[in-house]
Amino acid sequence: MQKQESSSLSAVILGLALVLGLASLGYLLGKAAVDVKEYERSVTVKGLSEREFAADVVIWPIQFTEASNDLAGLYRNIETSTDKIRGFLLKNGVTEDEVSVSTPAITDKSAQQYGNNGRAEFRYTATQNVTVYSNNIDNTRKVMSSLSALGKEGIVFTGGNYQAQTEYLFTRLNDIKPAMIEEATRKAREVATKFAEDSNSTLGKIRRASQGQFSIQDRDRNNPHIKKVRVVSTVEYYLSD
Repeated sequence: MQKQESSSLSAVILGLALVLGLASLGYLLGKAAVDVKEYERSVTVKGLSEREFAADVVIWPIQFTEASNDLAGLYRNIETSTDKIRGFLLKNGVTEDEVSVSTPAITDKSAQQYGNNGRAEFRYTATQNVTVYSNNIDNTRKVMSSLSALGKEGIVFTGGNYQAQTEYLFTRLNDIKPAMIEEATRKAREVATKFAEDSNSTLGKIRRASQGQFSIQDRDRNNPHIKKVRVVSTVEYYLSD
């Protein structure tokens, strides 16, 4: 009889333990579900960093044309005009190593089998490029504005085609990347914090983040030597009540 009562008591204790265990497990699972549900709430924001920098490299192609019916005379004219341009540049502060001269492009109109059949005034025409590649942006721009003085000496400059367009470059992107990324990320967090405050939520950790490509553009058409650099960071934050 005593043995039977002991077995019944053990069964009761085991049953209570199972009930308590299941209840605890249910509580923990329920709390975990609530936590997961809370962490599923998030907000995605963007932060912009935009700054202006002066270009640090200028590529200035000076293109001119010559025409003649005598090929040897044409080459002499090209050489004379090239020397005048080079001398003008060196006189105005451009260094020798910043100047390069390309091979002239010669056209023999009598050899062309298309176009107008009328007789051209000059059989040979030539296009020549003298290029300035410099880090001294200010001085180069100053020289550009005074190049017309050579036009008075009979040099015919051409600047309407793509090959003759001046190009300004900004090459220090790696130097400014860390600070701009930091600024974009900080601005994204400021937006997320304001959103959390307005929605009576608490801003949590970053769920995911992505950084956009850096873009470099001219500030405007009249100031191509000033570059606008921008980057956008996209960040998703957890939210909780």
